[in-house]
Amino acid sequence: MTRHGWLIAIACAYLYVFPYFPRIQSANELPRVYLVRAIVDEGTVAIDTGVRRWGATADVSPSNGHHYSNKAPGSSILAAPAYAVATAVASPGLAGSMWVCRVFAGILPALAFLWLLWGFLERFAPDPAIRRLVVVAYALGSMAMTYSMLFFSHQLGAVCVGSAWILALDVVDGRRTRPWMAAAGAFAGAALLVDYQAVFAAVPVAVLVIVRLRREPLAELAKTLGAALAGAAVPVLALLVYHDAAFGSPLRTGYDASQSFAVYHQQGFLGITKLRAEAFWGSLFRPDNGLFVLAPWLLLALPGAYALWRRGERGDRGIVLTSGAVVVIYVLFVSSINFWRGGWGTGPRYITAMLPFMLPLVAAALQWLKTRPALLGAAAGTIVAGVAIYSLSMMTFPYWPDSLKNPLVEVTFRMLGDNLVAPSLGSALGIAGLAGVLPYLALVAGSLGVALVRAATLRGAAIACVVGAALLALFLAFPASSPATRDHAYGYVKNVVTDP
Repeated sequence: MTRHGWLIAIACAYLYVFPYFPRIQSANELPRVYLVRAIVDEGTVAIDTGVRRWGATADVSPSNGHHYSNKAPGSSILAAPAYAVATAVASPGLAGSMWVCRVFAGILPALAFLWLLWGFLERFAPDPAIRRLVVVAYALGSMAMTYSMLFFSHQLGAVCVGSAWILALDVVDGRRTRPWMAAAGAFAGAALLVDYQAVFAAVPVAVLVIVRLRREPLAELAKTLGAALAGAAVPVLALLVYHDAAFGSPLRTGYDASQSFAVYHQQGFLGITKLRAEAFWGSLFRPDNGLFVLAPWLLLALPGAYALWRRGERGDRGIVLTSGAVVVIYVLFVSSINFWRGGWGTGPRYITAMLPFMLPLVAAALQWLKTRPALLGAAAGTIVAGVAIYSLSMMTFPYWPDSLKNPLVEVTFRMLGDNLVAPSLGSALGIAGLAGVLPYLALVAGSLGVALVRAATLRGAAIACVVGAALLALFLAFPASSPATRDHAYGYVKNVVTDP
């Protein structure tokens, strides 16, 4: 418990709340659940039964007289065995199916990835207290939390491509043997199977591996890269088979068959058309959706890149270049897709896969500040703000309406004032309102508090809390939605939460 209590606390927090609201007909989650049930119950990838029983969503695509999920199928494939076991024990309804899918295709892979990150970050932050703070920030103060606990594929895609990166670097650095490169390739292929855009990050990783191995004998290089390609072939082949079965061609995706958002999906490649200043600003800096506003601690990657570059130990500069390339790719991607906002959510979910690549840089920045507790505390204040934003949104309503200018204040804070929270273990036991989520808040606050004190001392932790509170207070000064828009959106949310 002393060494790994932080991971146990994160696991308990992830499992404690269950933000499930049937009335919103979650377009991202329902088609994936329908597919899980169709695979296990009917041996098909057509989701006609789910659509007929619980209703269609915007992310259901018709094809050849049937209905299919327009999502990459990897998360549903991963959840199917767990659902099969659940059906052998009981007959889970839609809510039970959703819980199984979220746990086994979201939460458990995310927790395993946190453990992998813990070991990987040691080369950038030798101090375990700094590493713990970075992992806690990522797990509780970023989109990693949101999309681990919801049945979206973005965090699972980040887990896949991030694992591919870590395992490939371990092989290149001699920490693992060559067979592990097949596992790295399998994770890279799985990233495509899970979330199409997650595979973008695999390109800079492949370049880094080839550059690092360029001095090896040609035969050895061919064996290493061959192992990676062999590993990747299995999930890629599974994806092509799914496309062919559902949409009539291995290269035709569900987006090609989409009708609800055909005007967006069928333009360019994955909706990529032209660069948009609005998408760039809205995805990174706007209060309702901006990555660096909702998780300001990620800005520490900038000084971290400088510190790591100056350190210049073996592989450091390659990490900086690779991480930078991944960030540039995803910023360009989200700035050029026509459906960049992506509907209701907390943060620019389409770039979730790039976050693991920023963590070594953040770790390097905090390690550099370790000898300056006051500065470290001030920097850690950005982590306090991020953890507060994401943990509070998860225990209330993590589907922020995209019509609002300041949803943290206009939804999350307002719900807290009205004693409204998401379903949880507490509510299942009959404890309503904020009282029911007190254990969840204790887990989050305890994980963060212990990490802060161990990394920055008690004084630094106090500074972090003050800075974090000041950053949260800034949201009160940000532009607000019009009263009519605000009240209409919140009225809908309130009805959803109070009358499921």
